[in-house]
Amino acid sequence: MKKLPRAFFQQPTLEVANALIGKYLVKQQADEQLIGKIVEVEAYIGPDDRAAHTYGGRRTPRNETMFGEAGHAYVYLIYGIHHCMNCVTVGPDYPEGVLLRAVEPLEGFETMAKNRFQREYKSLTKARQRQLTNGPGKLGQAFGITKEWYNGHDLQSDTLFIAEGSGEDIIVETSPRVGIDASGEAKHYPWRFYEKDNPYVSKRPKPRSDE
Repeated sequence: MKKLPRAFFQQPTLEVANALIGKYLVKQQADEQLIGKIVEVEAYIGPDDRAAHTYGGRRTPRNETMFGEAGHAYVYLIYGIHHCMNCVTVGPDYPEGVLLRAVEPLEGFETMAKNRFQREYKSLTKARQRQLTNGPGKLGQAFGITKEWYNGHDLQSDTLFIAEGSGEDIIVETSPRVGIDASGEAKHYPWRFYEKDNPYVSKRPKPRSDE
C-alpha cells in the first residue's frame, strides 16, 4: 500500500481532515496487518480552538507531540483508560491535529475482536461487530494503539501508518464535534468529517438549529 507522504499532513488541518476520509489506517504486526478505512475524524486547530488540548498555546508534557513535526501520532488517554490517536498536522510550533474517531475494519478482524471483546469475531453479535472500531477509544483498543508505544510515533514508519485508500467515491459530510459541550462557541464548529451512511460512524449528526 502507498503510504501518505509527510507533505499530506503539512496541509491546513481542515483539508487534512476532509482528505483522511477513505484513507487506510494500517498497523503491521509480526504475522498480520490490521487495516481499517477511516470513516470519521475531527479537526482541532490549536491555540484558537477552545476544544483543543493546545488552546491558548498551552504546552505540557502531555501535548508536547502536537508542537512537533507533522505526520506524527499524538496518542493520549481519556478517562484514564481509553487511548485516542491523532495525526499531527501543519508543522512545528503550529499545534494542530486530526483525531481519528472511527474506522471500518478491512483486515485483522480476529485480532480486533480479541483486543476489544476477548472473543472470536464469528461469535460476536452484529451490534458488537459494528462496535469494534466505531469510536476513538474503541479504535485504539482494537488496533492496540497505546500512549506508551505510539505517542510521538512517526507515521512514515512501516509499523503504523496511513495509506492511500481504494479511490472509491465517498460522500463526506460535516457536523459539530462530539463531547465538547464545555468549549463555548467552538462546540458549534463543523469540524467533524465523516463518510455519509457508513455504519461505523460513531455518532449520528445532530440536526442543525437552522433546519
